[in-house]
Amino acid sequence: MWMIQHLRSHLVEFILLRACRNSVLGNHDYRGDVEAQLSPILSQIDRKWFCKRSFLLNAEIADIFFVDTTPFVTKYFTYPKDHKYDWRGVTPRQTYIANVLKDVESALEYSTAKWKIVVGHHTIRTAGHHGDTKELIDQLLPILQANDVDFYINGHDHCLQHISCTESPIQFLTSGGGSKAWKGDFKLNKVGLEFYYDGQGFMSVQLNPNNAHIKYYDAFGKALHKFKVLKQFHSSI
Repeated sequence: MWMIQHLRSHLVEFILLRACRNSVLGNHDYRGDVEAQLSPILSQIDRKWFCKRSFLLNAEIADIFFVDTTPFVTKYFTYPKDHKYDWRGVTPRQTYIANVLKDVESALEYSTAKWKIVVGHHTIRTAGHHGDTKELIDQLLPILQANDVDFYINGHDHCLQHISCTESPIQFLTSGGGSKAWKGDFKLNKVGLEFYYDGQGFMSVQLNPNNAHIKYYDAFGKALHKFKVLKQFHSSI
């Protein structure tokens, strides 16, 4: 069962420098002491710090589902190179993944929020350096599409990008421009690609019951790309 955090507001606005950097673990975090990063002591030191493997943030008009994506990626287990990963609490891996998927699906089905947002460290669709994450396409994406998820937000690729899904209303939003960028290896012919910035910056998301406003900025605050999504229909009772 996921931990649920509540944020009461009729207007939800949050800014992402690197998507979910202080919220869910990424591959580099798994190369350190995971248990230390998940320790509640950190929240006592700084109440702004909240990090769990997977959890749900309820903000009335939006449910934001944070998913631990690192254990999905097979190469971290089969070809770790010279990296040492802290898999305590994850093994046996297939059981862990199955439980995460079950919890995601159950939470999405139960959600009556107008907006459903899923956040993970790894890309699902990307034109950037790391490429699409096949494991998430095969296992997580079908659940998101079946449950009318509006946005999937990630980091991992050190860039800013917006990709529209060709099979569902999902928008794939990458906000990974808070660290090393300018890699130069990206594919502008990526299907569904609406915007790509190979540099540093951040993204803001503003939600109200009727629409969502998403904006991308460079490191100096200059607007680079923006779009709006209308929420015209809502089937929740």
